[in-house]
Amino acid sequence: MTEMNPDKPRRRWHRKEAKPKEKPVYFPENHLNDFVAIDFEAANAAFTSACSMGLVIVRDNEIVERYYGLMKPVPNHYDWYNSKVHGIKKADTEKAPTFPYLWDQVKDRVEGLPFVAHGMLFDQHVLRALHEYYKIPYPNYKFYCTHEGSKKYLPDLENHKLHTVSKYFGYEMKHHHNALDDAEACAVIAMNIF
Repeated sequence: MTEMNPDKPRRRWHRKEAKPKEKPVYFPENHLNDFVAIDFEAANAAFTSACSMGLVIVRDNEIVERYYGLMKPVPNHYDWYNSKVHGIKKADTEKAPTFPYLWDQVKDRVEGLPFVAHGMLFDQHVLRALHEYYKIPYPNYKFYCTHEGSKKYLPDLENHKLHTVSKYFGYEMKHHHNALDDAEACAVIAMNIF
C-alpha cells in the first residue's frame, strides 16, 4: 500500500458544468405568413432512420408547393411497428436516394423560412441528425409546434392529435402517417393558429 504524500495536493475529479439546454420555443412571436410544414416517417428508433419526408411550403398564407420523397434510412432496417404505422417497408426504399439528394431538391426553396411540425421536437431532431450524419451544414432552422399550439389555442378539443385538429379546420386526412398528408395537415393548422 502506498502512503499519501501530505504535501502533494490530491487530484480531484470535477464534472464539467453542463450547459443549460435551451428551452424549445413552440410558438412564433408574430403571425406566420411564410413557412414550411415538415414531416418525417422513420424506419426505426434512430433519428437518422427517416424513410420518407413530406414538405409543404406556404407563402402569403397559401400552400404554394408540396414535396414528397422516399429515402434510404440509416441504419437501413425497419422495425415492424414503424412499418405497421406508415406502411413503408425495406423493399420500398432499397433503391431510394439518400437524404442529401432529397434535401438538395428543396434546400433553396426553404432557405430562410421557419418550419412547423406537429410534435416538432421529433422532426427537428431528425432534420438535425440527418444534417450531422451527412455533414451538411445546419443553419439552425427555427421550428414551431402545431401540437403545442393547438393545446394552447384550442384547449377544448377532445384531443390534439394531428387528424383531430386538422379536421377542426376542415382538412380531412386521407392517408394519415403519409409524410406529405401529415405535412399538409400541419400546414393547415399552422395557417389557422400561427
